[in-house]
Amino acid sequence: MSVPPRAVQLNEANAFLKEHPEVLYVDLLIADMNGVVRGKRIERTSLHKVYEKGINLPASLFALDINGSTVESTGLGLDIGDADRICYPIPDTLSNEPWQKRPTAQLLMTMHEIEGEPFFADPREVLRQVVSKFTDMGLTICAAFELEFYLIDQENVNGRPQPPRSPISGKRPQSTQVYLIDDLDEYADCLQDILEGAKEQGIPADAIVKESAPAQFEVNLHHVPDPLKACDYAVLLKRLIKNIAYDHEMDTTFMAKPYPGQAGNGLHVHISVLDKDGNNIFTSEDPEQNAALRHAVGGVLETLPASMAFLCPNVNSYRRFGAQFYVPNAPSWGLDNRTVALRVPTGSPDAVRIEHRVAGADANPYLMMAAVLAGVHHGLTNKIEPGEPIEGNSYEQLEQSLPNNLRDALRELDDSEILNKYIDPKYIDIFVACKESELEEFEHSISDLEYNWYLHTV
Repeated sequence: MSVPPRAVQLNEANAFLKEHPEVLYVDLLIADMNGVVRGKRIERTSLHKVYEKGINLPASLFALDINGSTVESTGLGLDIGDADRICYPIPDTLSNEPWQKRPTAQLLMTMHEIEGEPFFADPREVLRQVVSKFTDMGLTICAAFELEFYLIDQENVNGRPQPPRSPISGKRPQSTQVYLIDDLDEYADCLQDILEGAKEQGIPADAIVKESAPAQFEVNLHHVPDPLKACDYAVLLKRLIKNIAYDHEMDTTFMAKPYPGQAGNGLHVHISVLDKDGNNIFTSEDPEQNAALRHAVGGVLETLPASMAFLCPNVNSYRRFGAQFYVPNAPSWGLDNRTVALRVPTGSPDAVRIEHRVAGADANPYLMMAAVLAGVHHGLTNKIEPGEPIEGNSYEQLEQSLPNNLRDALRELDDSEILNKYIDPKYIDIFVACKESELEEFEHSISDLEYNWYLHTV
């Protein structure tokens, strides 16, 4: 990936600063392995320098665990002297931060080697490598995310979250009424500010839906014919939601399973594939008879077990699964069926697409998309048949077969010959090292439940 010409970059900076003379600072953002946004804040007078020369950040930024500590077994820390790489702006991501009291803008960055080549361990570059295989075939991926989250109180109870009090009624919601409009009204100001903030930042969010748990919501993004851009939007949307909610004296969580007994937070992605003339190759009156659709589904299903570590990257991710919460736990597909892993909506022939329903909202969108598209490409190029679509309740027809814990998921990823062809094995080694480090720390901790069960009883 070449860096855009300096003149193009400077034109973008000049136009923005001219339009927004009030802006004092610019946040330079880059998403790490966990999708956590990190970076630097600069004064507006330094923006041109950033566009001209980039900024330096250490390569170890992509070897951080969920707590922000460098995992040295990745080889990106002390082994290389914690050396810097250079980060350049991603075009068309410069926008205002509407929640800031002091006028501040933001700009997404991506990491490169000092010589200019993209840095292999940047998750955005991991995805770009997979997308390039479609470009070589003259195909374009069109994608859109659906992102679920909880509004939570800023005060926890014994370290555990609780729903926030409604600004209207003053009550904490108990309802699990999915799609209930009245629940949207309870938090209308916050939710409307999220949509308006998304519009101001150029994030194509068009709807917020009440989900099936207290103070749980879903934001839908428009399809865009650029999977990298779709992931950029998802990363920026999460940051926007968190900050707008905080402005309204609430917190948010994208944790996969914050409450026992309630629905988890998912990250669904809708994918279609366009030919060189912009036509959807999945278009069909009878999707079962569309070979390209079947093969794409077949490839994603075949790679699903090995993809789980990217789709569900944390210990908590696997607590989300269960039939009552519409989270599929076996490779399956079906037409307009929400109990399967890959749902094919059948509203109209030209809108036929794949809805991938497995990932949690705690997934890194770039890595999730890379894994899904690797499966699509594998299926298209090897003509993988998916088997018969599931009709009815898949949970009653299929046994759980996907990895149901992080350790097994990491083993599947590490051993996958297919994914190692699409995703640099050096990157897979780094990802596995980071997650194994987190897992080891988790397994050495002692939970409250263990004390309650065993301290005085054994």
